[in-house]
Amino acid sequence: MQAASGTKGGSSGSPVVDCQGRAVALNAGSKSSSASAFFLPLDRVVRALNLIRDCWDGFGIKPESVYIPRGTLQVTFQHKGFEETRRLGLRNETEQMVRVVSPAGETGMLVVDSVVPEGPAHKHLEPGDVLVRMNGEVVTQFLTMETLLDDSVGREIDLQIERGGAPLTVKLEVEDLHSITPNHFLEVSGAVIHPLSYQQARNFRFKCGLVYVAEAGYMLSRASVPRHSIIKKFAGEDIEKLDDLIAVISKLSRGARVPLEYVKYTDRYRNKSVLVTVDQHGWYAPPQLYTRNDATGLWTAKSAIPLDSPFVVSAHRSHLDVNSNSVSPLAEPSPMDLKCQHESENSADGCIKMQTDDEIGMDGSHSGEDSLVEKKRRRVDEDIAVEGTISSYGDLDDTKGGALRHPSSVEGSDLARTISSNASLAEQVIEPALVMFEVHVPPICMLDGVHSQHFFGTGVIIHHSDSLGLVAVDRNTVAVSISDIMLSFAAYPIEIPAEVVFLHPVHNFALVAYDPSALGAGASVIRAAKLLPEPALRRGDSVYLVGLSRSLQATSRKSTITNPCTAVNIGSADCPRYRAINMEVIELDTDFGSSFSGILTDEQGRVQALWASFSTQEHVVKRKKKRTKRRLTRKLKYGCSTSEDHQFVRGIPIYAISQVLQKIISGTPGPFRLINGIRRPMPFVRLLEVELYPTLLSKARSYGLSDNWVQALAKKDPVRRQVLRVKGCLAGSKAENLLEQGDMILAINKEPITCFLDIENACQKLDRSIDSDGVLNMTIFRQGKEIDLIVGTDVRDGNGSTRMVNWCGCIIQDPHSAVRALGFLPEEGHGVYVARWCHGSPVHRYGLYALQWIVEVNGQPTPDLESFIQVVKGLENGEFVRVRTVHLNGKPRVLTLKQDLHYWPTWQLTFEPETDTWQRRTIKALQPTAA
Repeated sequence: MQAASGTKGGSSGSPVVDCQGRAVALNAGSKSSSASAFFLPLDRVVRALNLIRDCWDGFGIKPESVYIPRGTLQVTFQHKGFEETRRLGLRNETEQMVRVVSPAGETGMLVVDSVVPEGPAHKHLEPGDVLVRMNGEVVTQFLTMETLLDDSVGREIDLQIERGGAPLTVKLEVEDLHSITPNHFLEVSGAVIHPLSYQQARNFRFKCGLVYVAEAGYMLSRASVPRHSIIKKFAGEDIEKLDDLIAVISKLSRGARVPLEYVKYTDRYRNKSVLVTVDQHGWYAPPQLYTRNDATGLWTAKSAIPLDSPFVVSAHRSHLDVNSNSVSPLAEPSPMDLKCQHESENSADGCIKMQTDDEIGMDGSHSGEDSLVEKKRRRVDEDIAVEGTISSYGDLDDTKGGALRHPSSVEGSDLARTISSNASLAEQVIEPALVMFEVHVPPICMLDGVHSQHFFGTGVIIHHSDSLGLVAVDRNTVAVSISDIMLSFAAYPIEIPAEVVFLHPVHNFALVAYDPSALGAGASVIRAAKLLPEPALRRGDSVYLVGLSRSLQATSRKSTITNPCTAVNIGSADCPRYRAINMEVIELDTDFGSSFSGILTDEQGRVQALWASFSTQEHVVKRKKKRTKRRLTRKLKYGCSTSEDHQFVRGIPIYAISQVLQKIISGTPGPFRLINGIRRPMPFVRLLEVELYPTLLSKARSYGLSDNWVQALAKKDPVRRQVLRVKGCLAGSKAENLLEQGDMILAINKEPITCFLDIENACQKLDRSIDSDGVLNMTIFRQGKEIDLIVGTDVRDGNGSTRMVNWCGCIIQDPHSAVRALGFLPEEGHGVYVARWCHGSPVHRYGLYALQWIVEVNGQPTPDLESFIQVVKGLENGEFVRVRTVHLNGKPRVLTLKQDLHYWPTWQLTFEPETDTWQRRTIKALQPTAA
C-alpha cells in the first residue's frame, strides 16, 4: 500500500492505525524525495501471530521455538497490467476469464521475472511466463499466491501458465524457505562465509547453498578476494558447500599459501584465481562456526575445526619450536641501506592511491662500453675495504677474509636478472640489493593511528648472511610492527615473508628481517648493499637516485644536491600517527616525482642516503560532494576529518641506519628478541623527547639572544647559522616539566648546539659513558635569560606498540608517541587510548569513538592497560558501565554503555619478543571459547 505521508528513517516496523486506533498495516519505507510512504498489509503477520499463539496454548508454556511454514518456488514474480500481458502473448479468452473471476478493479496478472538456477522451477518456468492458476485457483495477487505456497510446503502444486500464447501446466514441489535461509556461518580471519541465501541467489542468479563471501575479512582481502564472491575451489579441492571449505581449512597449516578460485556475479563466466596466505600470527581467533539458536534468539559459536587438525596443531607447534631454538647473541657483519617507496591504495579507510613507479620514465641513465663498465664493476666488488664503507654480505669472518662472492658466479644465477648494459654503474651495483615490499595490516589491530591496511614500497638489503637478512625501508611503507610483509627481490624471482624487528622512534626508517634459507639458490645471488655514512653530502654533490618500479625494474638518474640539511616539518595528523620529527633531509634538483622513492648513491653504488617517502596531511577546503560523504564516513569510524593524506620524498642521511646496524652487529646490550630462531639483542635508542625546530640566528637576535651566542653558534656551523627552539615536549617524557615552548637550546655540556645531530651525538655519548646518569647539562635561552638546566633523556626500544586490548568493539592501547607528541595527557591519570572502533559494537551504539582517553571505568582509574584489564575483568555480561573519557581536545565526558560479552568478548594481543609471536588471550567472555 502507498500513502501520501512523510515518514522518517527508523520508523520501519511501526504500526499504521486507523481512526479507531486499530493497527491496519506496518510502516515499511518511504521516499525521501517526496511525501510518500509504503505500508505492508497485516495478513501474513496475523497468520504468524496465530501460529505462535496456538503453539503456546498447546504447550501450556512458551516452547523452545515455533515453526512458521514459509513456502517458495525460488521464482520472482512481477505484477503487470493486462496491456503488458497481452504483449507477452496472453490469449483474449484467458484475459476475459481472469477479469470475470477476479475481484472488481483487478488491473493485471503475475508474470515470472526471474528463476533461481537449480531451484524447483528451474527449466520449468521462464521469464515472461504469465501465471493463470495455482492448484486450480486463479491467482492475480501476491497475497493469494503466498497463502497457497505457505500451506503447501513439501507438497506439489499445479501451475497453469501461458508462454507466448501457449497454455502449459507444470507440477512443482514447494520448498521450505527456512531450509534455504542460512542458519549458520563461518568466521575465519575476520571473513564471514555462509551458504548463499535465496535472496542473494535471486539477485546474483546463482543457485542456493553455494559458498558465499559476505565479508572478506583479512585473509581473503589480503588476496584481493572481494565481497559477494562465490568460492569454487580452495587448495585444489572443489568447494560445493560450506562443509567442504571447513574440511579444507582444517587440513592446512598456519602460514600455508594455497590457491583459491572464485567467481563474481558481475563476471560470472570467468573464474579468478588468487593465492591465499593462511593467517599464521594468531591475530584472529581460530575459525568459529556460528549457528542460530531459535530458542534463545542468539547465534552460538563453536570451534569449526577439530583441535587435532594441522591448523590448530601448527599454531601450538610454532610456539614450541621458537622456544627450543635459543642461541647466543649475534655477532655478524655489517650492512648498507636504500630506501623504500610507499604507495597507499584506496581502502575502507579512505586512503589516497598514489602513482605507481611503472608510470615513471627512466632518465639520466649512464651508458658506456660494456667492457669498461664491467671492469669498473669488478673493481668495485673487489674493493671491500674502502674507508668509511660498511660491507654487509656474508658472515663477519668471511668478509674479513675477502670471501665476498659475485652474484653472477654462484649457483642460481640462471634465474638471476640480467642487468642492462645501458644502466648506470651505480644502478648495476645496487640492483641485487633492491627489494619490493607488500605490507598488509590486519584491520582488527590497526594500532598507532596507521592510516591504511595496504602499503607498497621499495627497500634495500643492508645485511645478508647465512642466518639473517636485514632490509631497510621507510616508515611510510612499514608503519607498525603488527603487519604481514612479503618481499620480492629484484635479483631473483622469489617472494618470501619478513618481519619487523626495529622501528626507529624518530627517524623515518624501519629494519625488516628475512630468513636467507627461504631464498634457496637465490641466497647466493642476492647481496647486501654498502653504506657510505662518511663523508656527509654537501650542496652541489652529484648523486645517483636509484629505485625500483612495481615491475621490479631498477630505475636511476643522476641528480645534484641542492640542500643537504633541510629541517623536515610535518604537522600532526587529525588521527595522530607516526611522523618524522627532529630530522634534517636532503633535497635534489630533479627526481621522479612524489611517489618514487629509492636510495642516493655515489657513482660506485655505495649508499649515502635513503630517498624516503614521508606521509603528511593537507587540509582541504573545496571537495566534491561524493568525496565529502566518503570523508565523513571515515571521520566517524577512524577519527579522521577534513584532511587528505599526501606523501612527499626527501633524502635521509645514511648515518642513522649505519649506527643502528653497528649496534646490532656488535651485539650491543639490549632487549633480546627471537629472529629466525636465534635470540639476538636489539639496541635501545636514547632520546631527548622534545620536538624542536630551527630558527635563523637573525631571528634569534630579535628575541634578545646575545651577540656572543650568535657569534659562537655561527662559528660552530657557518652553513646552517641557526639555533634550535622547543616546539613542545612529549607528554610523559623526562623533559616535559623542564623545557618550555619557545626555549632556545644553546649548548649541551658547554658545547654549542646547532642541529639535531648534535643532540643525538650528546645522547649517544651518555650511552658510551659507564657512569652516566642519563641527563644532559643544557644551556637554554628563555624570555631574555640564559638558564642552565639538567634535563633527563628517555630510552626507547624499536618494537613499537606491542600490546592492545579489544573491549566492547574498540581497540585500546597505551598512548603511542604520536599521541604523546600532542603535549599533554589527561590530568586524571593519563588513561588508555581508544585507537579504533567497530561498526555494530557496543561502543558504536553508545558513542565511545576513537581519539579519546579512557581515564575511569565505573569510578575506578585506568592509567594504563594493566589497570584497565583488571577493571574490565570484573564486568559482567549485560552490565551497564560508566566510562569517563577525555578527548584529544581536552574535553572530558561521561557516558554509559552496555557490555555484550556474547558477541564482543574482551581479549588482548601481546607481542612476546622471546618467542617472536603475537599471543591472543581472552580476558572476559560469556562462555569459554578458544582465543
